[in-house]
Amino acid sequence: MLRPQLNPSSSHHHTTTTSSSSSTQLYFASSSCIASLRRPSPPSLIAGAGCRTTRRRQQGRQRVVVRCASSSAASSASEAARRGTGSSDMAPAAVVKVKAVATIKVTVEGLLNSLRPSKAIDNIRDLIGRSLFLELVSSELEAKTGKKKATVHSYAHKVDDDDHGVVTYEADFDVPTGFGPIGAVVVTNELGQEMFLEDLNLTAGDGAGNSTVLPIRCNSWVQPKSSIDEGTPGKRIFFAKAYLPGQTPAGLRSYREEDLKQKRGNGAGQREADDRVYDYDVYNDLGNPDSNGDLARPVLGGSKQFPYPRRCRTGRPPSKKDPKSETRKGNVYVPRDEEFSEVKNAQFLLKTLQSVLHAAVPAAQSALIDNLSLNLPFPSFFVIDKLFEDGVELPGVEKLGFLHSIVPRLLELLRDSPGDKILLFDTPANVQKDKFAWLRDEEFARETLAGINPYAIELVREFPLKSKLDPAVYGPAESAITADLLEEQMRRVMTVEEAISQKRLFMLDFHDLFLPYVHKIRSLKHTTMYGSRTIFFLTDDGTLRLLAIELTRPASPSQPQWRQVFTPSTDTTKSWLWRMAKAHVRAHDAGHHELITHWLRTHCAVEPYIIAANRQLSEMHPIYQLLHPHFRYTMRINALARSRLISAAGIIELSFSPQNAGGIIERSFSPQKYSMELSSVAYDKLWRFDMEALPADLVRRGMAEEDPTAEHGLRLAIEDYPFANDGLLIWDAIKTWVQAYVARFYPDAASVAGDEELQAFWTEVRTKGHGDKKDAPWWPKLDSPESLAHTLTTIVWVAAAHHAAVNFGQYDFGGYFPNREYLGGEQTRPWNSDAAVQAAYAGFTARLKEIEGVIDGRNKDRKLKNRCGAGILPYQLMKPFSDAGVTGMGIPNSTSI
Repeated sequence: MLRPQLNPSSSHHHTTTTSSSSSTQLYFASSSCIASLRRPSPPSLIAGAGCRTTRRRQQGRQRVVVRCASSSAASSASEAARRGTGSSDMAPAAVVKVKAVATIKVTVEGLLNSLRPSKAIDNIRDLIGRSLFLELVSSELEAKTGKKKATVHSYAHKVDDDDHGVVTYEADFDVPTGFGPIGAVVVTNELGQEMFLEDLNLTAGDGAGNSTVLPIRCNSWVQPKSSIDEGTPGKRIFFAKAYLPGQTPAGLRSYREEDLKQKRGNGAGQREADDRVYDYDVYNDLGNPDSNGDLARPVLGGSKQFPYPRRCRTGRPPSKKDPKSETRKGNVYVPRDEEFSEVKNAQFLLKTLQSVLHAAVPAAQSALIDNLSLNLPFPSFFVIDKLFEDGVELPGVEKLGFLHSIVPRLLELLRDSPGDKILLFDTPANVQKDKFAWLRDEEFARETLAGINPYAIELVREFPLKSKLDPAVYGPAESAITADLLEEQMRRVMTVEEAISQKRLFMLDFHDLFLPYVHKIRSLKHTTMYGSRTIFFLTDDGTLRLLAIELTRPASPSQPQWRQVFTPSTDTTKSWLWRMAKAHVRAHDAGHHELITHWLRTHCAVEPYIIAANRQLSEMHPIYQLLHPHFRYTMRINALARSRLISAAGIIELSFSPQNAGGIIERSFSPQKYSMELSSVAYDKLWRFDMEALPADLVRRGMAEEDPTAEHGLRLAIEDYPFANDGLLIWDAIKTWVQAYVARFYPDAASVAGDEELQAFWTEVRTKGHGDKKDAPWWPKLDSPESLAHTLTTIVWVAAAHHAAVNFGQYDFGGYFPNREYLGGEQTRPWNSDAAVQAAYAGFTARLKEIEGVIDGRNKDRKLKNRCGAGILPYQLMKPFSDAGVTGMGIPNSTSI
């Protein structure tokens, strides 16, 4: 919060301060005042004649107290303050000069808009300095009336327009000395187009070269006043300092409440692209029944049959054929500040292009195999290898079908490039290491610990294995995998009972999740499905040995139950049956990874946190400021995952997200049209917030047990478990940072329980965002600094590190389909300039750099056979930072791409 001080014209002492990282407080005081300026180090002071300066040490900070004697100027200021007059009524000696510098980022869209006729009007406004209207808001109320003080306002004029798309505006204010602390700036955009306001910097000086700068980080779109709907103020407010609700200065309380009210909206009408309203809805836009009856999909969320998290409400009209579903016209709404930046959009377009071209594999396939039907499989591994070795000659545009409608100019550019019509697929990293590693049982087992889906493997805790499904419907509950069979595969080194007691047996269990959908999926064309169980044995060298796979098909009206157990064999027929069984398990794991571990547990589950935070936490709330970087772009990514990016023969969507009817996820994974239904079943049976913390997840799967004497307080069931080993380092680093941040603002349990915005946020997460589970007993209560820190650590972990672990290695491990902005950076740096917060963040960043080195060392340790060795891809998905390009490493702040 900026507190400019009154300074007589002749000065004996002066200090010029421009640091933006300290806690600046500069106060507009009247005569006989005590004006304080608190900074961590070095101290800042603007003092003048007749002032006495005292320096005191308080809790590691130096406090500079300036006591100003009465003067005629100060008396005038005092009188003006009592009258509450604006700057225009003030004598020159009774005001302080404040300069505001606004930085506007010019976007490509803005440049295109500059060609429209109304741009001439904007140019005139810029010329006469009437394009940006700024108002300084006092943190104090009028002493006599108890009403808000009148703002001090000024128009900003454009002073610079550089070659990097940054436009600078400046405004000058004469602020009365009784105005009090500046707590916020209200911005009105008088131009005819929206603008992206990066930051505001307020500088208070005395005309003698002394100044103090207060930066306000904005990074937000400001809509033009002319486009604001009737009844909605065409203004945006940006707060200067973080406050808990109960500590909000009286002059800012109504502004705080009004800003939240605007972001909540009224729950009615269709949202427009320039809105900043956050509200909830069910997933009722996954199908397209108006286009084709086969594309109808059930509504997920709001029912016992299909419980689900909520998404952002768009307000699009209902479908004509299914009133419960929403039509799929136009772009899917997300609040304006959730849109991609232009840099991010450029990255996204590149990723989309890659995804689209990879989705064009059937077209490439047909070019390779002489126009075979697109529904036929690749005829040989040789054909697959050609994609990576020689590339694919792009067919003529007229033969591209839906691809031509997607990126015609880009494809023409590719065809005319020096590559001469060749589309070359990058060789996935694991294939570069060892082309045939994916065939080996050892690699199959290793990837459960260090691959793209390390969340599926679990400890076998009882035997025989039993289903929890109704045996009357799905057949005998007991597995066909026998103790004798497993002991034979373990080479009789121990019994099954001994292996279980020593925690040596592990499992991928895709039996109960998939079995109820087997017959539904088998009724579809070009796919099949089983329930599966896969058993592993932990060897003495710390690696897993693949023992057996059970495939099950439940009984149907025409057929009895079928199930069979497959084991490794040297017999030719049994050997190929074993490979086919592994292929089925890989398909099951791919679906589990994409639909549940990735989409459901990160993208889908995080969106309610984002909506609730924006509806219930003011942008000046310290917890909002902590979480905001970890929510960036997630809503837009999720909207694109639901929307129809490209339409023609089918709907092609991003390869990383589940999608709507007929899209690439339904085309690529065995469950096909039931893919999203399956994620709803998993949400119902498996998702619990208290189990989303990494330590809790490991304990739930039996992969760790609590041990206060062990590192991280956990003893792993498999010592060389790369995901868990590295993930716990990241978890502890996040936890330490969040605990320090929480401790700075919440000294005790009462301060947490008494924060009405915080409690409203968490209540809304539970009762609305995840409303189908609102009555579950496992929801944590925010009743202490410890419970708050743990809850926030879990949210940050899921949005950042969990997502990184299951997202950024997808091409490395899945690009060969027979096998299938970063944490601690400037964007995560807290807005709050508090010294304790900044010091804690510096420690967090330093720890992440240490972890980077630890992971590099582990990847070179030949004793760790699950991450180091000939043909083995090192585990880098938990490395905090990344080099340029697609690297399969680095942990971005948020659930993004």
